[in-house]
Amino acid sequence: MSRSKSRSNEGKCFLVGAGPGDLGLVTLRAKELLERADVIVYDALANPEMLGWVRVDAEIIFAGKRAGEQTLSQDEINALLIEKSRIGKNVVRLKGGDPFVFGRGGEEAEALAAAGIDFEIVPGITSAIAVPAYAGIPVTHRDQNSHVTFFTGHEDPAKSESAIDFDALAKLGGTQVMLMGVDRLAAITREMLVHGSRKNLPVALVRLGTQGHQKTIVGTLENITERASAAGFEAPAVAIFGDVVSLRKDLNWFEKRPLFGKRIVVTRTRKQASGLSSQLRALGADVIQLPTIRIEPPSDLREFAELVQDAHSYDWIVFTSPNGVDAFFEIFFKLYDDAREIGAAKIAAIGPATAQRVKDFRLHVDLQPEEFVAEAVVKEFEKTGGVENLRILIARAEKARDLLPKRLSGMGAIVDEAFAYQTVPETRDVTGAHRRFSTEGADLITFTSSSTVENFLDLKLPWPAGMKVASIGPITSATLRERGLSVDVEAKRHDVVGLIEAIRKFYGA
Repeated sequence: MSRSKSRSNEGKCFLVGAGPGDLGLVTLRAKELLERADVIVYDALANPEMLGWVRVDAEIIFAGKRAGEQTLSQDEINALLIEKSRIGKNVVRLKGGDPFVFGRGGEEAEALAAAGIDFEIVPGITSAIAVPAYAGIPVTHRDQNSHVTFFTGHEDPAKSESAIDFDALAKLGGTQVMLMGVDRLAAITREMLVHGSRKNLPVALVRLGTQGHQKTIVGTLENITERASAAGFEAPAVAIFGDVVSLRKDLNWFEKRPLFGKRIVVTRTRKQASGLSSQLRALGADVIQLPTIRIEPPSDLREFAELVQDAHSYDWIVFTSPNGVDAFFEIFFKLYDDAREIGAAKIAAIGPATAQRVKDFRLHVDLQPEEFVAEAVVKEFEKTGGVENLRILIARAEKARDLLPKRLSGMGAIVDEAFAYQTVPETRDVTGAHRRFSTEGADLITFTSSSTVENFLDLKLPWPAGMKVASIGPITSATLRERGLSVDVEAKRHDVVGLIEAIRKFYGA
């Protein structure tokens, strides 16, 4: 078999920069590749939340350090990338920051090239620039410096002496950014002083940069080691040396966000969690996405499809959630080409998010109660003059509260329930959220439905001391209390917007 023919059956390896930690700093190309990858090989420095974007059937392999021990050697990682690519897989090698900035991406690319494997480099935002920026420290400033130097404090242990030219660093001045050197901070600062760097040179250490639990300490070259020790400062951290550090007092923007330093757990489905999580992150929170439910098709899809097909024969169609809207119209547009085939049926929606999903399909919402609960729909129908002899189709989840169909039937309506989807417990944990929650704890946990409460408690994860509880509304709160939990925060407006408003108010933000 010729070489060209054999390569046609091979996959491709993508060396992808995962950025510094903040999911908002991941490139579009990186996200696209993760969503279609067959195999993902990732490091500890890559934000594991990114693994929530991968296909359910993708193979995920951890290649970083756990408890200080390397799971795979560099040679083993190189061999793994080659092996998976050769059997026709699209492989993403996910590396924190940028793969070519102290990430050993060059070594992996060399190994792939030597093996004849097709590869692509996808740059990422390096922590050497992003972390100082999130600490309010520009690495260059016209009034302060005209150059910046990056160096690593973590060198090849096989070297007989350090490759860091401390004489050159002292002479260069400007801004100097050190990655992966906090464990050797005392030795490095001592060498810098010995080789002529000034004692009062401003220094900043930033741990977990760009994330909601970012921690920054500032000192001088002479005292930063003592301050780091007193603060119990640990890796991963970035060190910035230079006069630009003094600008932090005016430019510190990220750590002033209203929910900065609060770790908040989101228990919605992974798809739905993104909206709540992104808004909490925008307010500075450190978010753990720990989905406890998953949306799946109804147990009787044929019956649901038959009801959707006959939707035009109803006087009203009631949607109780965005999931119901999505499931309904996914079937509807497989049956019909035109939204007008819904006929003269009027539409009722519970909550603004549900109403917006209906409007996304260019349809009008005729009834939307101010309160986002089933009881409010009944009251609104009463105001319209009643529903006696009207045909009403309710698109809803299986095993949801039966209050709405019972009350409408009691008012004389002819009610059919279209079970659009079912919620099942989410037991998969591809991002390691269970481990992170168990080891790091949280300040607050959010619940957006009774099923998120039940399924979270069924996981039997340890409850962190002092963790507060936020509920989206009274139904969810009632379930929490039935399970013996106190509700510290309850949204007055029973949607994501109301929940965030309630959390901000609770924290005085």
